[in-house]
Amino acid sequence: MTSEFGVAVHALVFLAQQRATASSELLAKNICTNPARVRKVMGKLKKAGLLSTKEGVDGGYRLAVPPGEITLRQVGEAVDAQFVSSRWHSGDTDLPCLVASGMAGVMDTLYGQLDDLCKTHLEGITINSVKAMLLHE
Repeated sequence: MTSEFGVAVHALVFLAQQRATASSELLAKNICTNPARVRKVMGKLKKAGLLSTKEGVDGGYRLAVPPGEITLRQVGEAVDAQFVSSRWHSGDTDLPCLVASGMAGVMDTLYGQLDDLCKTHLEGITINSVKAMLLHE
């Protein structure tokens, strides 16, 4: 998983808390990253319909959907997050041993199942839920 998911959740909770438009500079300062990175993530959230933008002096990003209706699964899908995966595979498909030649495929299947379980779990968590956890509500 890349850190884009964390940046996205942080930004959405901040926007929900502020209930106002925020610039990429303000968001970047709160997230502790750079504005270009924020703009990249926010562009994905806007494309998914979770954000809208406003141009001008007081422009920036704002929620396009109530925070109680934005699930973490939607956020993950917007930034193309894969929660469980591995880039490294053991074994070699060209080896005659069934364990060596088949383990990578079996592990990919297991990782895919775990990723699906994570996404199912995240369907029940909204931006408001995260905000409540943060504020101990």
